[in-house]
Amino acid sequence: MKLNKKRVAALFLICLAAFGAAGCARVMVKPDLSFGVAEFNWVNRMMKKMSIEEKVGQMVAWQYNGNFYNADSDTIKDLEDLIVTHGIGGLVVFAGNVYETAHLTNAFQKMAKVPLLIASDFERGVANRITGSTLFPNMMSIGAADSEDLAYRMGKITAEEGRALGVHMAYAPVVDVNINPDNPIINTRSIGEDPERVSRLAAAFIRGCQENGLIATAKHFPGHGDTDVDSHSLLPVIRADRGRLDKVELYTFKKAIEAGVQAIMTAHLSVPALDATPDLPATLSPLILTDLLRKQFGFRGLIVTDAMTMGGITNTYSNTDAALRAIMAGVDMVLLPPEPAKVVAFLKEAARSGRIPEARINQSVRRILMVKARLGLYRQKLVDIDALYQKISTKESLRQAALTFESAATLVKNEENLLPLPSLGKKIAVLSLSSDPGDYFAGRAFAEGVRKRCPGTQIFYADSDTGQESLEEAVAKSSGAEVIVCALFSRLSDRKGSVGLDLKHIDLIKRFAEGERPIVILSFGSPYFLRYFPDVDAYLCLYQNTPQTQDIAARAIFGEMEIKGKLPVSLPGLYPIGHGILLPKK
Repeated sequence: MKLNKKRVAALFLICLAAFGAAGCARVMVKPDLSFGVAEFNWVNRMMKKMSIEEKVGQMVAWQYNGNFYNADSDTIKDLEDLIVTHGIGGLVVFAGNVYETAHLTNAFQKMAKVPLLIASDFERGVANRITGSTLFPNMMSIGAADSEDLAYRMGKITAEEGRALGVHMAYAPVVDVNINPDNPIINTRSIGEDPERVSRLAAAFIRGCQENGLIATAKHFPGHGDTDVDSHSLLPVIRADRGRLDKVELYTFKKAIEAGVQAIMTAHLSVPALDATPDLPATLSPLILTDLLRKQFGFRGLIVTDAMTMGGITNTYSNTDAALRAIMAGVDMVLLPPEPAKVVAFLKEAARSGRIPEARINQSVRRILMVKARLGLYRQKLVDIDALYQKISTKESLRQAALTFESAATLVKNEENLLPLPSLGKKIAVLSLSSDPGDYFAGRAFAEGVRKRCPGTQIFYADSDTGQESLEEAVAKSSGAEVIVCALFSRLSDRKGSVGLDLKHIDLIKRFAEGERPIVILSFGSPYFLRYFPDVDAYLCLYQNTPQTQDIAARAIFGEMEIKGKLPVSLPGLYPIGHGILLPKK
Protein backbone atom coordinates (compact mmCIF):
# COMPACT_ATOMS: atom_id res chain seq x y z
CA MET A 1 0.00 0.00 0.00
CA LYS A 2 1.37 3.40 -0.97
CA LEU A 3 1.54 5.79 1.98
CA ASN A 4 0.28 9.36 1.69
CA LYS A 5 3.19 11.62 2.62
CA LYS A 6 0.94 14.28 4.12
CA ARG A 7 -0.78 11.65 6.25
CA VAL A 8 2.54 10.31 7.53
CA ALA A 9 3.70 13.83 8.35
CA ALA A 10 0.47 14.57 10.18
CA LEU A 11 0.75 11.40 12.23
CA PHE A 12 4.34 12.30 13.10
CA LEU A 13 3.20 15.71 14.32
CA ILE A 14 0.47 14.04 16.37
CA CYS A 15 3.05 11.82 17.96
CA LEU A 16 5.24 14.79 18.89
CA ALA A 17 2.36 16.84 20.23
CA ALA A 18 0.76 14.03 22.21
CA PHE A 19 3.68 12.15 23.62
CA GLY A 20 6.81 14.25 23.32
CA ALA A 21 9.82 13.43 21.20
CA ALA A 22 11.16 10.88 23.68
CA GLY A 23 7.99 8.78 23.50
CA CYS A 24 7.45 9.03 19.75
CA ALA A 25 9.52 6.04 18.72
CA ARG A 26 7.62 3.81 21.13
CA VAL A 27 4.25 4.91 19.74
CA MET A 28 5.30 4.70 16.08
CA VAL A 29 6.04 0.99 16.49
CA LYS A 30 2.30 0.39 16.84
CA PRO A 31 0.56 3.66 15.91
CA ASP A 32 -2.98 4.40 16.99
CA LEU A 33 -4.35 5.10 13.51
CA SER A 34 -7.79 5.80 14.96
CA PHE A 35 -6.33 9.17 15.93
CA GLY A 36 -6.07 10.72 12.51
CA VAL A 37 -5.84 14.13 10.93
CA ALA A 38 -9.43 15.11 11.70
CA GLU A 39 -8.96 14.35 15.40
CA PHE A 40 -5.64 16.17 15.49
CA ASN A 41 -7.14 19.24 13.83
CA TRP A 42 -10.11 19.27 16.24
CA VAL A 43 -7.80 19.20 19.25
CA ASN A 44 -5.72 22.02 17.85
CA ARG A 45 -8.79 24.14 17.07
CA MET A 46 -10.13 23.65 20.57
CA MET A 47 -6.79 24.48 22.16
CA LYS A 48 -6.63 27.74 20.19
CA LYS A 49 -10.20 28.89 20.80
CA MET A 50 -10.48 28.01 24.50
CA SER A 51 -9.69 30.64 27.10
CA ILE A 52 -7.43 29.80 30.01
CA GLU A 53 -10.51 29.64 32.24
CA GLU A 54 -12.26 27.21 29.88
CA LYS A 55 -9.17 25.03 29.83
CA VAL A 56 -9.06 24.87 33.62
CA GLY A 57 -12.71 23.77 33.70
CA GLN A 58 -11.77 20.75 31.59
CA MET A 59 -9.55 19.54 34.42
CA VAL A 60 -12.37 18.97 36.92
CA ALA A 61 -15.08 16.29 37.08
CA TRP A 62 -18.13 16.00 39.32
CA GLN A 63 -20.60 13.22 40.11
CA TYR A 64 -24.24 12.35 39.48
CA ASN A 65 -26.64 9.44 39.81
CA GLY A 66 -28.53 8.09 36.83
CA ASN A 67 -31.94 8.39 38.46
CA PHE A 68 -35.04 10.33 37.47
CA TYR A 69 -34.96 14.06 38.26
CA ASN A 70 -37.36 16.78 37.35
CA ALA A 71 -35.83 19.34 34.99
CA ASP A 72 -36.04 22.12 37.58
CA SER A 73 -34.76 20.04 40.52
CA ASP A 74 -31.82 21.42 42.50
CA THR A 75 -29.75 18.41 41.43
CA ILE A 76 -30.16 19.17 37.73
CA LYS A 77 -29.75 22.92 38.22
CA ASP A 78 -26.50 22.43 40.15
CA LEU A 79 -25.12 20.10 37.49
CA GLU A 80 -26.19 22.46 34.73
CA ASP A 81 -24.35 25.28 36.49
CA LEU A 82 -21.17 23.23 36.71
CA ILE A 83 -21.39 22.20 33.05
CA VAL A 84 -22.55 25.45 31.45
CA THR A 85 -21.22 28.18 33.74
CA HIS A 86 -18.06 26.56 35.08
CA GLY A 87 -17.33 24.36 32.06
CA ILE A 88 -16.23 21.21 33.87
CA GLY A 89 -14.71 18.58 31.61
CA GLY A 90 -16.20 15.38 32.99
CA LEU A 91 -18.81 13.59 35.04
CA VAL A 92 -18.72 10.41 37.12
CA VAL A 93 -21.80 8.18 37.34
CA PHE A 94 -22.14 6.72 40.83
CA ALA A 95 -25.43 4.80 40.59
CA GLY A 96 -28.57 4.61 38.53
CA ASN A 97 -30.71 2.68 36.11
CA VAL A 98 -30.16 1.96 32.43
CA TYR A 99 -32.61 4.32 30.75
CA GLU A 100 -32.28 7.18 33.25
CA THR A 101 -28.49 7.06 32.98
CA ALA A 102 -28.54 7.18 29.18
CA HIS A 103 -31.12 9.95 29.20
CA LEU A 104 -29.05 12.06 31.59
CA THR A 105 -25.78 11.49 29.72
CA ASN A 106 -27.47 12.82 26.60
CA ALA A 107 -29.00 15.75 28.45
CA PHE A 108 -25.69 16.75 30.01
CA GLN A 109 -23.83 16.38 26.72
CA LYS A 110 -26.33 18.74 25.08
CA MET A 111 -25.54 21.32 27.78
CA ALA A 112 -21.77 21.06 27.31
CA LYS A 113 -19.85 23.38 24.99
CA VAL A 114 -17.03 20.81 24.89
CA PRO A 115 -18.06 17.13 24.96
CA LEU A 116 -17.99 15.69 28.47
CA LEU A 117 -15.78 12.73 29.40
CA ILE A 118 -18.14 10.49 31.39
CA ALA A 119 -16.73 7.76 33.65
CA SER A 120 -17.79 5.24 36.26
CA ASP A 121 -16.41 2.60 38.64
CA PHE A 122 -17.11 -0.42 36.47
CA GLU A 123 -14.97 -2.79 38.56
CA ARG A 124 -17.59 -5.56 38.26
CA GLY A 125 -18.95 -4.59 34.90
CA VAL A 126 -21.47 -1.86 34.25
CA ALA A 127 -23.86 -3.29 36.87
CA ASN A 128 -21.32 -2.35 39.53
CA ARG A 129 -23.05 1.04 39.24
CA ILE A 130 -25.99 0.76 36.83
CA THR A 131 -28.90 -1.50 37.73
CA GLY A 132 -30.25 -3.56 34.86
CA SER A 133 -26.92 -4.10 33.10
CA THR A 134 -24.63 -7.14 33.25
CA LEU A 135 -23.03 -7.88 36.62
CA PHE A 136 -19.65 -9.61 36.70
CA PRO A 137 -17.78 -10.84 39.77
CA ASN A 138 -15.07 -8.77 41.39
CA MET A 139 -11.48 -8.90 40.24
CA MET A 140 -10.36 -11.47 42.85
CA SER A 141 -12.79 -13.89 41.21
CA ILE A 142 -10.96 -13.28 37.94
CA GLY A 143 -7.77 -14.14 39.82
CA ALA A 144 -9.33 -17.35 41.17
CA ALA A 145 -10.45 -18.39 37.69
CA ASP A 146 -7.05 -17.36 36.30
CA SER A 147 -8.41 -16.97 32.78
CA GLU A 148 -7.27 -14.26 30.39
CA ASP A 149 -10.20 -15.13 28.14
CA LEU A 150 -12.71 -14.47 30.93
CA ALA A 151 -10.92 -11.23 31.83
CA TYR A 152 -10.95 -10.06 28.21
CA ARG A 153 -14.61 -10.89 27.68
CA MET A 154 -15.51 -9.11 30.90
CA GLY A 155 -13.74 -5.99 29.61
CA LYS A 156 -15.37 -6.32 26.20
CA ILE A 157 -18.93 -6.57 27.54
CA THR A 158 -18.25 -3.77 30.00
CA ALA A 159 -17.11 -1.59 27.10
CA GLU A 160 -20.06 -2.40 24.89
CA GLU A 161 -22.62 -1.72 27.60
CA GLY A 162 -20.82 1.33 28.97
CA ARG A 163 -20.55 3.02 25.59
CA ALA A 164 -24.21 2.23 24.86
CA LEU A 165 -25.09 4.23 27.99
CA GLY A 166 -22.83 7.15 27.06
CA VAL A 167 -20.03 6.25 29.49
CA HIS A 168 -16.55 6.48 28.01
CA MET A 169 -14.18 5.54 30.80
CA ALA A 170 -14.04 2.72 33.36
CA TYR A 171 -12.24 3.35 36.62
CA ALA A 172 -11.01 -0.23 36.41
CA PRO A 173 -9.13 -2.49 36.67
CA VAL A 174 -7.77 -2.45 40.20
CA VAL A 175 -4.13 -3.51 39.77
CA ASP A 176 -3.25 -3.20 43.45
CA VAL A 177 -1.50 -6.35 44.71
CA ASN A 178 -3.32 -7.46 47.86
CA ILE A 179 -0.46 -8.70 50.03
CA ASN A 180 -2.02 -7.56 53.32
CA PRO A 181 -4.81 -9.94 54.48
CA ASP A 182 -6.15 -7.18 56.73
CA ASN A 183 -6.60 -4.68 53.92
CA PRO A 184 -10.02 -3.14 54.67
CA ILE A 185 -10.71 -1.52 51.30
CA ILE A 186 -8.88 -3.39 48.50
CA ASN A 187 -9.11 -7.07 49.47
CA THR A 188 -11.40 -8.86 46.96
CA ARG A 189 -11.28 -5.88 44.59
CA SER A 190 -7.72 -6.98 43.80
CA ILE A 191 -6.93 -9.80 41.38
CA GLY A 192 -4.64 -11.29 44.01
CA GLU A 193 -1.21 -11.22 45.58
CA ASP A 194 0.99 -12.38 42.69
CA PRO A 195 2.17 -9.33 40.71
CA GLU A 196 2.64 -11.43 37.58
CA ARG A 197 -0.88 -12.86 37.65
CA VAL A 198 -2.37 -9.47 38.50
CA SER A 199 -0.54 -7.91 35.55
CA ARG A 200 -1.45 -10.62 33.08
CA LEU A 201 -5.18 -10.69 33.88
CA ALA A 202 -5.42 -6.91 34.20
CA ALA A 203 -3.83 -6.55 30.75
CA ALA A 204 -6.50 -8.86 29.29
CA PHE A 205 -9.27 -6.79 30.86
CA ILE A 206 -7.64 -3.58 29.60
CA ARG A 207 -7.53 -4.98 26.06
CA GLY A 208 -11.16 -6.04 26.30
CA CYS A 209 -12.17 -2.52 27.29
CA GLN A 210 -10.01 -0.46 24.99
CA GLU A 211 -10.36 -2.59 21.86
CA ASN A 212 -14.09 -1.97 22.21
CA GLY A 213 -14.01 1.76 22.78
CA LEU A 214 -13.91 2.16 26.56
CA ILE A 215 -10.93 3.73 28.30
CA ALA A 216 -9.51 1.56 31.08
CA THR A 217 -7.96 3.04 34.23
CA ALA A 218 -5.33 1.22 36.28
CA LYS A 219 -5.67 2.07 39.97
CA HIS A 220 -4.59 3.04 42.64
CA PHE A 221 -1.08 4.34 41.88
CA PRO A 222 1.48 3.70 43.30
CA GLY A 223 -0.29 0.71 44.94
CA HIS A 224 -2.87 0.29 47.71
CA GLY A 225 -2.55 -3.45 48.39
CA ASP A 226 -0.37 -3.35 51.52
CA THR A 227 -2.51 -1.15 53.75
CA ASP A 228 -4.56 -1.88 56.85
CA VAL A 229 -6.15 1.57 56.75
CA ASP A 230 -8.92 2.81 54.46
CA SER A 231 -7.93 5.97 52.59
CA HIS A 232 -11.57 7.03 52.55
CA SER A 233 -11.11 7.76 56.26
CA LEU A 234 -7.38 8.17 56.98
CA LEU A 235 -4.04 8.49 55.20
CA PRO A 236 -2.45 5.02 54.88
CA VAL A 237 1.33 4.72 54.84
CA ILE A 238 3.19 2.17 52.69
CA ARG A 239 6.49 1.55 54.50
CA ALA A 240 8.12 -0.79 51.97
CA ASP A 241 11.51 0.09 50.52
CA ARG A 242 12.02 0.89 46.84
CA GLY A 243 13.21 -2.61 46.05
CA ARG A 244 9.98 -4.18 47.29
CA LEU A 245 7.88 -1.49 45.62
CA ASP A 246 9.53 -2.20 42.27
CA LYS A 247 8.84 -5.93 42.57
CA VAL A 248 5.27 -5.69 43.84
CA GLU A 249 3.31 -2.41 43.86
CA LEU A 250 4.94 -0.60 40.96
CA TYR A 251 5.40 -3.70 38.82
CA THR A 252 1.72 -4.03 37.92
CA PHE A 253 1.48 -0.39 36.87
CA LYS A 254 4.51 -0.74 34.62
CA LYS A 255 2.87 -3.75 33.02
CA ALA A 256 -0.44 -1.91 32.62
CA ILE A 257 1.40 0.89 30.84
CA GLU A 258 3.06 -1.67 28.55
CA ALA A 259 -0.42 -3.08 27.87
CA GLY A 260 -1.49 0.36 26.65
CA VAL A 261 -3.74 1.46 29.49
CA GLN A 262 -4.94 4.98 28.71
CA ALA A 263 -5.51 6.25 32.26
CA ILE A 264 -4.12 5.79 35.76
CA MET A 265 -5.83 6.78 39.01
CA THR A 266 -3.80 8.05 41.95
CA ALA A 267 -4.00 6.81 45.54
CA HIS A 268 -4.41 8.96 48.63
CA LEU A 269 -1.60 7.30 50.57
CA SER A 270 1.89 8.18 51.75
CA VAL A 271 4.91 6.28 50.39
CA PRO A 272 8.07 7.56 52.14
CA ALA A 273 10.37 5.50 49.89
CA LEU A 274 9.08 7.50 46.91
CA ASP A 275 8.49 10.87 48.58
CA ALA A 276 9.66 11.41 52.16
CA THR A 277 7.53 14.54 52.68
CA PRO A 278 5.55 13.81 55.86
CA ASP A 279 1.82 13.16 55.42
CA LEU A 280 1.91 13.89 51.69
CA PRO A 281 -0.51 11.73 49.68
CA ALA A 282 0.77 10.37 46.37
CA THR A 283 -2.04 12.33 44.68
CA LEU A 284 -0.28 15.56 45.65
CA SER A 285 3.32 14.46 45.06
CA PRO A 286 5.28 15.77 42.03
CA LEU A 287 8.00 13.19 42.78
CA ILE A 288 5.52 10.33 42.43
CA LEU A 289 3.30 11.58 39.61
CA THR A 290 5.65 13.65 37.44
CA ASP A 291 9.12 12.30 38.16
CA LEU A 292 8.19 8.63 38.62
CA LEU A 293 5.02 8.02 36.60
CA ARG A 294 5.61 10.46 33.75
CA LYS A 295 9.37 10.62 33.40
CA GLN A 296 10.67 7.26 34.68
CA PHE A 297 7.75 5.08 33.58
CA GLY A 298 7.04 7.09 30.41
CA PHE A 299 3.26 7.18 30.95
CA ARG A 300 1.59 9.51 28.45
CA GLY A 301 -2.09 8.88 29.19
CA LEU A 302 -4.47 10.60 31.60
CA ILE A 303 -3.70 10.85 35.30
CA VAL A 304 -6.87 11.19 37.36
CA THR A 305 -7.23 11.48 41.11
CA ASP A 306 -9.19 9.21 43.35
CA ALA A 307 -12.18 11.04 44.83
CA MET A 308 -10.96 14.23 46.51
CA THR A 309 -13.74 13.86 49.10
CA MET A 310 -11.78 11.11 50.86
CA GLY A 311 -10.27 11.50 54.31
CA GLY A 312 -6.77 10.74 53.03
CA ILE A 313 -6.96 14.24 51.50
CA THR A 314 -9.56 16.23 53.44
CA ASN A 315 -8.15 15.48 56.89
CA THR A 316 -5.07 17.56 56.10
CA TYR A 317 -5.74 19.82 53.11
CA SER A 318 -8.40 22.35 52.23
CA ASN A 319 -10.53 21.62 49.16
CA THR A 320 -8.93 24.36 47.09
CA ASP A 321 -5.36 23.72 48.21
CA ALA A 322 -5.68 19.99 47.53
CA ALA A 323 -6.93 20.57 43.98
CA LEU A 324 -4.14 23.05 43.27
CA ARG A 325 -1.48 20.74 44.67
CA ALA A 326 -2.82 17.82 42.64
CA ILE A 327 -2.57 19.78 39.39
CA MET A 328 0.90 21.02 40.21
CA ALA A 329 1.92 17.45 41.01
CA GLY A 330 0.93 16.34 37.51
CA VAL A 331 -2.74 15.34 37.70
CA ASP A 332 -4.76 15.91 34.53
CA MET A 333 -8.25 15.63 35.97
CA VAL A 334 -9.34 16.32 39.56
CA LEU A 335 -12.25 14.07 40.49
CA LEU A 336 -15.05 15.07 42.86
CA PRO A 337 -13.49 17.99 44.73
CA PRO A 338 -15.78 19.05 47.60
CA GLU A 339 -17.50 22.37 46.77
CA PRO A 340 -16.75 21.94 43.06
CA ALA A 341 -17.91 25.40 41.94
CA LYS A 342 -15.68 27.02 44.55
CA VAL A 343 -12.74 24.83 43.58
CA VAL A 344 -13.12 25.56 39.85
CA ALA A 345 -13.33 29.29 40.52
CA PHE A 346 -10.21 29.10 42.69
CA LEU A 347 -8.26 27.17 40.03
CA LYS A 348 -9.28 29.63 37.33
CA GLU A 349 -8.01 32.52 39.42
CA ALA A 350 -4.78 30.62 40.08
CA ALA A 351 -4.39 30.18 36.32
CA ARG A 352 -5.09 33.86 35.57
CA SER A 353 -2.54 34.95 38.16
CA GLY A 354 0.11 32.59 36.84
CA ARG A 355 0.16 30.50 39.99
CA ILE A 356 -0.57 27.56 37.69
CA PRO A 357 1.64 28.01 34.62
CA GLU A 358 -0.27 28.01 31.35
CA ALA A 359 2.09 25.37 29.97
CA ARG A 360 1.11 23.05 32.84
CA ILE A 361 -2.58 23.55 32.02
CA ASN A 362 -2.06 23.07 28.30
CA GLN A 363 -0.31 19.73 28.86
CA SER A 364 -3.31 18.29 30.69
CA VAL A 365 -6.02 19.84 28.55
CA ARG A 366 -4.41 18.58 25.37
CA ARG A 367 -4.38 15.06 26.83
CA ILE A 368 -8.03 15.37 27.86
CA LEU A 369 -9.07 16.64 24.43
CA MET A 370 -7.07 13.93 22.69
CA VAL A 371 -8.99 11.31 24.65
CA LYS A 372 -12.29 12.92 23.71
CA ALA A 373 -11.21 13.07 20.07
CA ARG A 374 -10.08 9.43 20.05
CA LEU A 375 -13.49 8.47 21.45
CA GLY A 376 -15.10 10.30 18.54
CA LEU A 377 -17.03 12.66 20.81
CA TYR A 378 -16.39 15.65 18.54
CA ARG A 379 -18.42 13.82 15.88
CA GLN A 380 -21.09 12.17 18.00
CA LYS A 381 -21.54 12.72 21.73
CA LEU A 382 -25.10 11.40 22.11
CA VAL A 383 -26.27 7.77 22.42
CA ASP A 384 -29.24 6.03 20.87
CA ILE A 385 -31.62 5.36 23.76
CA ASP A 386 -33.97 3.33 21.55
CA ALA A 387 -31.21 0.77 20.97
CA LEU A 388 -30.52 0.05 24.65
CA TYR A 389 -32.90 -2.88 24.94
CA GLN A 390 -30.86 -4.65 22.27
CA LYS A 391 -27.44 -3.90 23.80
CA ILE A 392 -27.76 -4.20 27.57
CA SER A 393 -27.91 -7.55 29.41
CA THR A 394 -28.09 -9.70 26.31
CA LYS A 395 -28.39 -13.46 26.78
CA GLU A 396 -24.79 -13.89 25.67
CA SER A 397 -23.54 -11.25 28.14
CA LEU A 398 -25.44 -12.83 31.02
CA ARG A 399 -24.19 -16.29 30.03
CA GLN A 400 -20.62 -15.02 29.99
CA ALA A 401 -21.01 -13.41 33.41
CA ALA A 402 -22.51 -16.62 34.83
CA LEU A 403 -19.54 -18.61 33.50
CA THR A 404 -17.15 -16.16 35.15
CA PHE A 405 -18.92 -16.44 38.50
CA GLU A 406 -18.89 -20.25 38.36
CA SER A 407 -15.23 -20.46 37.36
CA ALA A 408 -14.15 -18.60 40.51
CA ALA A 409 -15.63 -20.89 43.19
CA THR A 410 -12.67 -22.27 45.18
CA LEU A 411 -12.75 -25.31 47.46
CA VAL A 412 -9.91 -24.74 49.91
CA LYS A 413 -10.56 -27.56 52.37
CA ASN A 414 -12.61 -30.76 52.21
CA GLU A 415 -11.73 -33.17 55.02
CA GLU A 416 -12.82 -36.78 54.46
CA ASN A 417 -14.54 -35.69 51.25
CA LEU A 418 -17.38 -34.08 53.18
CA LEU A 419 -18.48 -32.31 50.01
CA PRO A 420 -20.56 -32.86 48.03
CA LEU A 421 -23.39 -33.31 50.52
CA PRO A 422 -26.15 -35.79 49.74
CA SER A 423 -29.47 -34.08 49.03
CA LEU A 424 -31.28 -36.75 51.05
CA GLY A 425 -30.45 -38.63 54.21
CA LYS A 426 -28.60 -35.85 56.04
CA LYS A 427 -30.00 -33.51 58.63
CA ILE A 428 -28.52 -30.09 57.88
CA ALA A 429 -28.52 -26.83 59.83
CA VAL A 430 -27.69 -23.63 57.93
CA LEU A 431 -26.51 -20.57 59.83
CA SER A 432 -26.39 -17.33 57.84
CA LEU A 433 -24.06 -15.01 59.73
CA SER A 434 -23.60 -11.42 58.56
CA SER A 435 -21.05 -9.18 60.28
CA ASP A 436 -22.90 -6.08 59.09
CA PRO A 437 -25.75 -4.42 61.00
CA GLY A 438 -29.15 -4.56 59.36
CA ASP A 439 -28.13 -7.43 57.08
CA TYR A 440 -30.00 -10.12 58.98
CA PHE A 441 -31.24 -12.06 55.94
CA ALA A 442 -28.02 -11.75 53.92
CA GLY A 443 -27.96 -15.48 53.11
CA ARG A 444 -31.64 -16.13 52.54
CA ALA A 445 -31.26 -17.19 48.89
CA PHE A 446 -28.51 -19.66 49.77
CA ALA A 447 -30.35 -21.06 52.80
CA GLU A 448 -33.54 -21.56 50.85
CA GLY A 449 -31.51 -23.17 48.08
CA VAL A 450 -30.21 -25.72 50.58
CA ARG A 451 -33.69 -26.36 51.96
CA LYS A 452 -35.02 -26.87 48.42
CA ARG A 453 -32.47 -29.62 47.88
CA CYS A 454 -32.69 -31.03 51.38
CA PRO A 455 -36.20 -30.61 52.84
CA GLY A 456 -36.22 -30.29 56.59
CA THR A 457 -33.08 -28.14 56.71
CA GLN A 458 -33.10 -25.88 59.75
CA ILE A 459 -32.20 -22.26 59.02
CA PHE A 460 -30.95 -19.57 61.41
CA TYR A 461 -30.07 -15.95 60.65
CA ALA A 462 -27.93 -13.43 62.52
CA ASP A 463 -26.25 -10.11 61.86
CA SER A 464 -23.89 -8.04 63.99
CA ASP A 465 -26.82 -6.72 66.02
CA THR A 466 -28.01 -10.19 66.97
CA GLY A 467 -27.45 -10.81 70.67
CA GLN A 468 -25.71 -13.73 72.33
CA GLU A 469 -28.99 -15.11 73.65
CA SER A 470 -30.31 -15.57 70.11
CA LEU A 471 -27.07 -17.23 69.03
CA GLU A 472 -27.33 -19.68 71.93
CA GLU A 473 -30.85 -20.48 70.87
CA ALA A 474 -29.60 -21.27 67.37
CA VAL A 475 -26.99 -23.61 68.84
CA ALA A 476 -29.61 -25.44 70.86
CA LYS A 477 -32.06 -25.79 67.98
CA SER A 478 -29.35 -27.11 65.64
CA SER A 479 -28.34 -29.85 68.06
CA GLY A 480 -30.15 -32.49 66.00
CA ALA A 481 -28.33 -31.64 62.77
CA GLU A 482 -25.70 -34.01 61.39
CA VAL A 483 -23.91 -31.28 59.38
CA ILE A 484 -23.51 -27.58 60.19
CA VAL A 485 -23.26 -25.20 57.22
CA CYS A 486 -22.24 -21.61 58.00
CA ALA A 487 -22.57 -18.92 55.33
CA LEU A 488 -20.43 -15.90 56.22
CA PHE A 489 -21.01 -12.35 55.01
CA SER A 490 -19.00 -9.18 55.61
CA ARG A 491 -19.36 -6.29 53.16
CA LEU A 492 -16.29 -4.62 51.68
CA SER A 493 -17.27 -0.96 51.81
CA ASP A 494 -15.60 2.40 52.23
CA ARG A 495 -15.25 3.90 55.71
CA LYS A 496 -16.22 0.61 57.35
CA GLY A 497 -12.64 0.08 58.53
CA SER A 498 -12.60 -3.73 58.39
CA VAL A 499 -13.72 -6.63 56.28
CA GLY A 500 -13.39 -9.08 59.17
CA LEU A 501 -16.02 -11.08 61.04
CA ASP A 502 -18.08 -10.32 64.12
CA LEU A 503 -16.31 -11.74 67.20
CA LYS A 504 -19.51 -13.44 68.40
CA HIS A 505 -19.76 -15.29 65.10
CA ILE A 506 -16.12 -16.37 65.25
CA ASP A 507 -16.63 -17.80 68.73
CA LEU A 508 -19.78 -19.59 67.59
CA ILE A 509 -18.00 -21.28 64.68
CA LYS A 510 -15.07 -22.29 66.90
CA ARG A 511 -17.50 -24.00 69.25
CA PHE A 512 -19.04 -25.93 66.38
CA ALA A 513 -15.57 -26.84 65.06
CA GLU A 514 -14.57 -28.28 68.42
CA GLY A 515 -17.54 -30.64 68.36
CA GLU A 516 -17.91 -33.95 66.59
CA ARG A 517 -20.27 -32.83 63.84
CA PRO A 518 -18.68 -31.79 60.55
CA ILE A 519 -18.90 -28.11 59.69
CA VAL A 520 -18.88 -26.48 56.24
CA ILE A 521 -17.91 -22.80 55.93
CA LEU A 522 -18.77 -20.70 52.90
CA SER A 523 -17.15 -17.30 52.53
CA PHE A 524 -19.24 -14.82 50.58
CA GLY A 525 -16.50 -12.21 50.99
CA SER A 526 -12.86 -12.19 52.02
CA PRO A 527 -11.04 -15.49 51.42
CA TYR A 528 -9.02 -14.89 54.58
CA PHE A 529 -11.86 -15.87 56.99
CA LEU A 530 -10.38 -19.36 57.43
CA ARG A 531 -7.62 -17.83 59.60
CA TYR A 532 -10.16 -17.46 62.41
CA PHE A 533 -11.13 -21.17 62.54
CA PRO A 534 -8.62 -23.35 60.63
CA ASP A 535 -10.01 -26.60 62.05
CA VAL A 536 -13.33 -26.58 60.17
CA ASP A 537 -13.93 -29.54 57.86
CA ALA A 538 -14.73 -27.79 54.58
CA TYR A 539 -14.15 -24.27 53.32
CA LEU A 540 -15.51 -22.82 50.06
CA CYS A 541 -14.68 -19.32 48.78
CA LEU A 542 -17.18 -17.40 46.63
CA TYR A 543 -15.41 -13.99 47.10
CA GLN A 544 -18.59 -11.87 47.13
CA ASN A 545 -22.27 -11.84 48.00
CA THR A 546 -24.53 -11.65 44.96
CA PRO A 547 -27.62 -13.59 43.88
CA GLN A 548 -25.35 -15.48 41.49
CA THR A 549 -22.87 -16.57 44.16
CA GLN A 550 -25.61 -17.72 46.55
CA ASP A 551 -27.09 -19.90 43.81
CA ILE A 552 -23.63 -21.21 42.88
CA ALA A 553 -22.87 -22.03 46.53
CA ALA A 554 -26.00 -24.14 46.89
CA ARG A 555 -25.26 -25.99 43.66
CA ALA A 556 -21.60 -26.45 44.57
CA ILE A 557 -22.03 -28.06 47.99
CA PHE A 558 -24.47 -30.62 46.54
CA GLY A 559 -22.18 -31.50 43.63
CA GLU A 560 -24.34 -29.99 40.88
CA MET A 561 -21.39 -28.20 39.29
CA GLU A 562 -17.66 -28.55 38.92
CA ILE A 563 -15.55 -26.56 41.39
CA LYS A 564 -12.22 -25.61 39.86
CA GLY A 565 -11.06 -22.22 41.22
CA LYS A 566 -7.62 -21.67 42.78
CA LEU A 567 -6.71 -19.30 45.59
CA PRO A 568 -5.40 -16.02 44.11
CA VAL A 569 -3.92 -15.19 47.53
CA SER A 570 -2.21 -17.22 50.21
CA LEU A 571 -3.88 -17.86 53.55
CA PRO A 572 -0.92 -17.21 55.89
CA GLY A 573 0.17 -20.33 57.74
CA LEU A 574 -2.49 -22.44 56.05
CA TYR A 575 -2.54 -22.60 52.24
CA PRO A 576 -0.37 -21.16 49.47
CA ILE A 577 -1.50 -19.11 46.52
CA GLY A 578 -2.73 -21.42 43.77
CA HIS A 579 -4.19 -23.99 46.16
CA GLY A 580 -7.61 -25.36 45.31
CA ILE A 581 -9.33 -28.74 45.36
CA LEU A 582 -10.93 -29.82 42.11
CA LEU A 583 -14.37 -31.23 42.80
CA PRO A 584 -16.05 -32.76 39.74
CA LYS A 585 -19.76 -32.54 39.18
CA LYS A 586 -21.32 -35.71 40.58
